[in-house]
Amino acid sequence: MEAKNIGRIALGAFLITAGIGHLTFARKEFQAQVPDWVPLPKDDTVVYSGIAEILLGTATIAAPEKHRATMGKIVATFFAAVLPGNISQYKNRKDSFGLNNDKARFARLFMQAPLIAWALKSTEK
Repeated sequence: MEAKNIGRIALGAFLITAGIGHLTFARKEFQAQVPDWVPLPKDDTVVYSGIAEILLGTATIAAPEKHRATMGKIVATFFAAVLPGNISQYKNRKDSFGLNNDKARFARLFMQAPLIAWALKSTEK
């Protein structure tokens, strides 16, 4: 199996695992990342985003080759859409996932770019 496919499948598994975490063991942790301006209850937002991640991960793994680049763009957009939550967590000094100081929360802001690159590179034609 070529490296790009391994990366794509790993990306899908990462999303599915994160989605399961949203629904189960990390639900409270993810609530700290929901900005106060989101018009839904924090728990509902976490559940809906967890379902979205499971669906995106499954589609990333299962997509036929001709649709993989499109899936990569969709996943990259999802990762970009998560950034306001990371900014909110930093700005409001909310602890979760071991991000218990400003330096750690600030460093987390720069993780979206590699995730976006992973989504695009592992699914490109």
